[in-house]
Amino acid sequence: MITLNMTEEKLKEIIDALSELGNDSAVPKNVKNKVNQMINILEDDSELSIRVNKVLNELDEIADDTNMQAYTRIQILNIVSLLETIQTS
Repeated sequence: MITLNMTEEKLKEIIDALSELGNDSAVPKNVKNKVNQMINILEDDSELSIRVNKVLNELDEIADDTNMQAYTRIQILNIVSLLETIQTS
């Protein structure tokens, strides 16, 4: 069972990964805007499962973009994997 502190640490790790993605000059501006929205969602005070599901849906949408660079897609899929560890706990 994941404790609250472990969940908070995972969230911080995810937010850091999203920030890194948002600051990458190779990432398109529309993706950066969505990334910033996702960070705001994760920092919100609403129920954790709702926040995680919203961000997972957004990331799935972005990852499906055929024009996405492979490296960026891998970063997104890594973040999805981190989010899923929170979701299943």
